[in-house]
Amino acid sequence: MLHVQNIEKYYGSRNNVTKALDRISFTVEDGEFIAIMGASGSGKTTLLNCISTIDAVSAGSILLDGESIAELPQSELARFRRERLGFVFQDFNLLDTLTLEENIGLALTINHADSHTVQEKVRDVARQLGIEGELAKFPYQVSGGQKQRAACARAMVAGQSLILADEPTGALDSKASKNLLEIMTRMNRDMAATILMVTHDAYSASYASRVLFLKDGRLFNELIRGGRTRPVFYHEILDVLALLGGDVSDVI
Repeated sequence: MLHVQNIEKYYGSRNNVTKALDRISFTVEDGEFIAIMGASGSGKTTLLNCISTIDAVSAGSILLDGESIAELPQSELARFRRERLGFVFQDFNLLDTLTLEENIGLALTINHADSHTVQEKVRDVARQLGIEGELAKFPYQVSGGQKQRAACARAMVAGQSLILADEPTGALDSKASKNLLEIMTRMNRDMAATILMVTHDAYSASYASRVLFLKDGRLFNELIRGGRTRPVFYHEILDVLALLGGDVSDVI
């Protein structure tokens, strides 16, 4: 589904250049759940920004379903994000003046889907994520965990190719975090969602099927869970984080 090929990203001017990404390559297969980890400044957020078309790569290419993201004209980027990418943010990014139902169906409404189709799709995904009874409420009337479920529903409702999650558990307590990670696992397993999640938290990463580790803008290591249990995988992730060195406390 996603092919990241030798991408580089530079910031700054000629006399003061920072290389945020250094020839990173990897592939995401359809239906995978991948976590990206690394200390602050490792390049993980820059990588997500490039994949999401928020930022442009300086070199290399990113292909989604065979289509080059870099070659999309500016006029088509907003449509591309709405139709092909789903976003789950740490701070939910729900609109306070819209109900959960309206927030979830916003992309469909912008794409001029008829009201019956919007309602049907919103209620179907909300039922699968356990918030069907909260749809008439506004974001301030529900818990943080329910807001994040609504954000997940919004990311999936239009049948997006790839779900991009940026620290999705960062604003949640431990119980809500565990519930969200179990929901994302179900989205991946039962709803065939392909998920790419940036996280600093080893516990969150242990729910993924594969973990990519970045250091100084480069791909440092990769772990594949395979048939191992989540607790075993969690401890293997901690071992790699220890090898990363530097401010390990920032990534554990």
